[in-house]
Amino acid sequence: MPPRTAPAAPTPPRKVPLRKLLRAASVACGVQFGWALQLSLLTPYVQELGIPHAFASLVWLCGPLSGLLVQPLVGHLSDRIAPAASPLGRRRPFIAAGAASIAAAVLTVGFSADLGRLFGDDVTPGSTRLGAICVYLVGFWLLDVGNNATQGPCRAFLADLTENDPRRTRIANAYFSLFMALGNILGYATGAYSGWYSIFPFTVTESCGVSCANLKSAFLLDIIILVITTCITVASVQEPQTFGSDEAQNPGAEQEAFLFELFGSLRYFTLPIWMVLIVTALTWIAWFPFTLFDTDWMGREIYRGSPDNPGETQRYHDGVRMGSFGLMLNSVVLGFTSVVLEKLCRKWGAGLVWGVSNIIMTLCFLAMLVITYVAQNMDYPSSGEPPTGIIVASLVVFTILGAPLAITYSIPYAMAASRVENLGLGQGLAMGILNLAIVIPQVIVSLGSGPWDQMFGGGNAPAFAVSAGSSFIGGLVAILGLPRARIASSSSSRRRGRTHR
Repeated sequence: MPPRTAPAAPTPPRKVPLRKLLRAASVACGVQFGWALQLSLLTPYVQELGIPHAFASLVWLCGPLSGLLVQPLVGHLSDRIAPAASPLGRRRPFIAAGAASIAAAVLTVGFSADLGRLFGDDVTPGSTRLGAICVYLVGFWLLDVGNNATQGPCRAFLADLTENDPRRTRIANAYFSLFMALGNILGYATGAYSGWYSIFPFTVTESCGVSCANLKSAFLLDIIILVITTCITVASVQEPQTFGSDEAQNPGAEQEAFLFELFGSLRYFTLPIWMVLIVTALTWIAWFPFTLFDTDWMGREIYRGSPDNPGETQRYHDGVRMGSFGLMLNSVVLGFTSVVLEKLCRKWGAGLVWGVSNIIMTLCFLAMLVITYVAQNMDYPSSGEPPTGIIVASLVVFTILGAPLAITYSIPYAMAASRVENLGLGQGLAMGILNLAIVIPQVIVSLGSGPWDQMFGGGNAPAFAVSAGSSFIGGLVAILGLPRARIASSSSSRRRGRTHR
């Protein structure tokens, strides 16, 4: 009898080429294009519709409240779908549906003034347009639902494609941040340009003036970019047919209720994961006042304008456009930092890099407080134009903040993705849980920042003081608590990950 030969070892799956990971992350450009427009133009816009500055932050409650459930729910559902159940796999249908929601939402927001007029709004300058506000809120809510329904599955999609290899996971998240930077650059550059209404003249109507028409035209451009990048992502690569968790491999198994599983999974978290969540929460308490009021700060405190005073409206919009230009510079630095982030993490450890970036945020927010004080106590020329030194200092702060923003967009997701597999969680649910550490601070800031600012005179400086304090505490926690929990990059760490798989 011929001797029996041992069965051949199964061929390990081929790794997805980095160029395909790059294409898979491209939808972040389209999503972030709209998000940049949202951040730079919508706080001024809602004040034009008649919402006072003290309550403008409450409008942004729509985002974190939808994100509180939508992203974990979408992640959970995409984890439970069998890859063969759809020609697009289990993540890409949610990415496509989320992008479609974003497209519908930006049309609703952009045309809210026109739709409000159909409901009987008074279009006299300075009047409160209740119909437009209601339409805007519906569109804004849908926009954040679409953002959450797209970004969560896309992050999980990248984690699936990298097979939880720590280094490739970092690279994939750096690609995602790079496309976010590109979307930011395009979005903020679009927001800084005041002539879109002349390219799309049909956007100017009796109820929608030049500034409103610019916003409407910018959102039409967003739809074009979003469609292109979504198609690239969906067509980039086939999803893997097997995954690390038993849940994913047995999608027909008995399932727990979603909310029970979401919050019940918290008891299994190890200390390093809790540290990631704590630093994420503190970081976003710091970021959210800036994202709410960055261009509004430039229009009010630096340019001394007001969106609801006809004599000061032009100065306010000049400031908003200058703020959008500063955010575009911010995004250039964000993109550069995304490229070098992998090397920084290998050299110093992800926790230390994250902590130092939060200290940089603290210094920048303190600089904004100093600039505000100086601007309030100096004489402007008769034209009302701020001194060049004040404008340059403001733009420098906006630009520097691009580096910590790139780290915020990348390191928390990479650290969470590299640690959840041994807990038996799907990547979609894991990204949803991380999202809780983002949206809960946003709810707190949305509820408190308007009244908090009003207590100290109605400006934006009090909220930035909170940002400085929160980012400083987050930086200390990251430096002291995360250096030993750095994202593994050694071959031994990768071997341990494969053993657990």
